[in-house]
Amino acid sequence: MRNALYLTLALALGSSPALSAPKCDAAKGYSATFNGRRTFTWRADALVQSRAHIQANPAYTKLILDADRSLTRGPWSVTDKTRTPPSGDKHDYMSIAPYFWPDPSKPDGMPYVNRDGEVNPERATEAFDRSRLGAMGSAVESLGLAYYYTGDKRYAERAALTLRTWFLAPETRMNPHLEFAQGVPGATPGRPYGIIDSAQFLTVIEAIGLIEPSGALSSSELTGLRQWFGDYVTWLQTSKNGIAEGETINNHAIWYDLQVAQFALFAGKPDIAKSVISAFTEKRIKVQFMPDGTLPRELARTRSFHYAMWTLHAAYDLATLGECVGVDLWSWQDADGRGLKSATAFAASYAGREKDWTWQEIDMNTQDLYDALLRAARGYNDPRLSEKAMLYRDRHAAARTNLFTPPLPSKAR
Repeated sequence: MRNALYLTLALALGSSPALSAPKCDAAKGYSATFNGRRTFTWRADALVQSRAHIQANPAYTKLILDADRSLTRGPWSVTDKTRTPPSGDKHDYMSIAPYFWPDPSKPDGMPYVNRDGEVNPERATEAFDRSRLGAMGSAVESLGLAYYYTGDKRYAERAALTLRTWFLAPETRMNPHLEFAQGVPGATPGRPYGIIDSAQFLTVIEAIGLIEPSGALSSSELTGLRQWFGDYVTWLQTSKNGIAEGETINNHAIWYDLQVAQFALFAGKPDIAKSVISAFTEKRIKVQFMPDGTLPRELARTRSFHYAMWTLHAAYDLATLGECVGVDLWSWQDADGRGLKSATAFAASYAGREKDWTWQEIDMNTQDLYDALLRAARGYNDPRLSEKAMLYRDRHAAARTNLFTPPLPSKAR
């Protein structure tokens, strides 16, 4: 144990989460008790709570600004990139690894070399799809939330057009694989690590659930989206890159599990989701989490604070999905104390004292901790974690997390 505060928090977290109604029901998500809105990690109780207090929420003001801009931006397509993937098919997604740069000792810069934590701006150019994917995902998220909060169908219709263009229209759709994601020029056209690029789709799925009752997407289009993600799950679980990503032993493995599980639920394959979530304790927690709550492979990075908290974001979302399929990841721990509870206690022990973080961090951002505490507070229904998050509320009042994972309501706090 690194400090007494950690021990106090670890013991204080209850033996099981107090899960709130309404309930997530496997591939149906929250739809049965959320007026047909099929969300999974965006919990119905959290969204209803935030909507009840929306006018006082700075995040809502920013959301509407973003959504209004999105009404006239895009739609985006992988076919718009200026380079062609090795396959010769522009429908294939293509990106380059974020932390790889031209080798200054080579005349042509090849092969690119690693500079951990330093993002190569070439990744964001029109030659590749990463920025385009980010713009599409952010727009759908903003439009979906804006429709939920306002009921203005313009937002739902624009989200539907954006989705139709990216996933469905034959002339513009993305093929459901990431063979050429995060390639390293001069070394490889694509890497298993590139699969983390499609984590952008996680909130896209939630936004689809929010606009589904609007009718902006036809039943055949909704079926097509489910088919696309079902095909992508198959690729994730059977391709060389997908299998290799699932065998990693750092944050990528956890984000891989989250993608497979959430995409499978959306695609109507709850058995796959339950299998992945059920295996999480043995495959991920016992391998990557220490009894004191630390994540050594993330702490070894140049951005250790970011990666430690970001890994917890994925783990918490998986635990939330576990509620949908009857698997309790929130409470699980092994005989040595490994589990989400000890990891949560470790993270929470730095609330208000992030300057005491002793590992390397080249770009400290307290929103990473703020977001983690909000997720954990709701998962454990623990007002103490919400209070710790509130230390950063003024600083991150406009953060999108305040909309889909707001602090616990005052009666719980």
